[in-house]
Parts: sequence; C-alpha cells; structure tokens
Amino acid sequence: MSNALKEYLSFCQHRVEQALEMRLPSENILPKKLHRAMRYCVLDGGKRMRPMLTYCTSKTLGMNPDAVDGIACAVEFIHVYSLIHDDLPAMDDDDLRRGKPTCHIAFDEATAILTGDALQAMAFEILAHDNSILASAENRLKMIATLAKASGSQGMVGGQAIDLESVGTQLNLPELENMHIHKTGALIRASVTMATLAKADIDPITATKLDHYAKCIGLSFQVKDDILDEESDTATLGKTQGKDKENDKPTYPALLGMAGAKQKAQELHEKAIDSLSVFGTEADLLRDLSLYIIQRDH
Repeated sequence: MSNALKEYLSFCQHRVEQALEMRLPSENILPKKLHRAMRYCVLDGGKRMRPMLTYCTSKTLGMNPDAVDGIACAVEFIHVYSLIHDDLPAMDDDDLRRGKPTCHIAFDEATAILTGDALQAMAFEILAHDNSILASAENRLKMIATLAKASGSQGMVGGQAIDLESVGTQLNLPELENMHIHKTGALIRASVTMATLAKADIDPITATKLDHYAKCIGLSFQVKDDILDEESDTATLGKTQGKDKENDKPTYPALLGMAGAKQKAQELHEKAIDSLSVFGTEADLLRDLSLYIIQRDH
C-alpha cells in the first residue's frame, strides 16, 4: 500500500467512525438492547471499504469529504446489516465477525434480526434527511433508488439468495461472476455512484467510467476474499477461515484453481485502472485502492 493511500484510508476510517458514532442512537434511548446491539455491530470494526470508496471518489471529483459523510454512513449501515443477517444460523451460521462474536451470539437471534432491520431503515433515513448531503432533492432521490436497488433482489440480497441456492453445486464462470456482481459488487458500485450524485455538475462520461471502475473492483474484492478464505487464517481475517470450503460454496479458487483466481484478480485490477484513464493524478488514490484490494491480507 502506498503511503498516500495508507494515510488517506486512516483519515477515512477515523472520519467515518466519528460520523457513524454521531448518527447511531445512544444506548440510553429505548429500546436500549437494540441500540446497544446496533452500536456493537457498527462501531470499532471492519475495513470500511465502502465508505473509503465514497470518500476516494469524492476526492477524485474535487469535493469536500463533508459532502459525503452521510452517504458513507448509509452504505456502511447497509453493509453491516447484511453481515448481521448473513451470519445468522439460517444463513451462513457464523460465530465470529470483525474479530468478535457475531450479533446473534453476543445478543440473541431475534435481536440480531431486528438490528439488521433497524440499520437498513436508518440508511435510507440518512439519505432522505441528513444535513451533510447537499445534493438536490432529485439527486437525493436517485441516491435512495441506487442504494435500494443495490441492496434488494436485483442486488445484494439477490446475490445472497443465489449463493445459498448454489451450495454444493458447480457454477461456471459467468454464473459465479453474476452471483458476485449482485452479492458483493452491487453495494461497492453504489458507494461510488452515490458519491458521483453528490457532485452537481458531473460529466456523464466521467460518471460512467467511475461506475465501470467500481464494477471491476467489486469483483476483484470478492475474488481476493475467496483466495483469503483458503490462504489466510481466522485471527488475520477476523472471521472463520475456510467457511466457504467447509460449506461447499462455489468460489473462484474452486473453479479456476488458486493460480487462476489470482490471475483473475490481476486482470480485474488492470481493467479498473483502464477505466480511470480519463483522469490524471487526482484519481491516484482510486488506482492505489484497486491494487490494495488484490494485495491485502485480510
């Protein structure tokens, strides 16, 4: 990771942590257990990759980070809600997330379901009303529509449904990519798209190039996750290592072999970089972020 990216990611993580803390309900407000669970799951954990993408995109477009604080929080709330529900016994049945017990283990199953539900609703409340978002009413509506589609049956939830249906089956490469374009990629693309919607006078070609960049890194992120699930360890990952293989889920290493999966990640990185050819040095953070995604160890 370049020093510039390392410094900026640290800045983004600190910034979004403060923004999330400010927007979450206090544990002292009823219902206290629910609010405690929301704070437990959201705060002090995770790479914050999606908020980072939002901030890096805004910087590339010459925007102040203040303009996307609410967007960064909204996308992280959706992401955390998805993790809480994915970890439930009815889904992946995991007991470790971000290095600590999952929500249903730390609290209980019913609270975990409600925590995810509450975070999902809060994401859209932020897009509708948060004062940090200075976009027009029309663009706020587009943000809401973008996040709703990325989160629903044509996005993340749909991808999870395909994932559950694919356990024990052998998908071909287009089928596997389609699953992850929805399950992982849709929310990553939304993180970039919503940042472009915060820019009032953005050129449509610029927005399209950034969207293609996001599509490529959304897939490379999942390819690398599949690789790490086999090559890393539980302590480094902060979640149970080898879970996909144990559950007989289709993965890139299973389909392409480990060398093939690593080559696929590299190809997606190169396509992401090509998408940024219309930019100069202002997009260097996005370029570095794409490289970091395929080189990370957790």
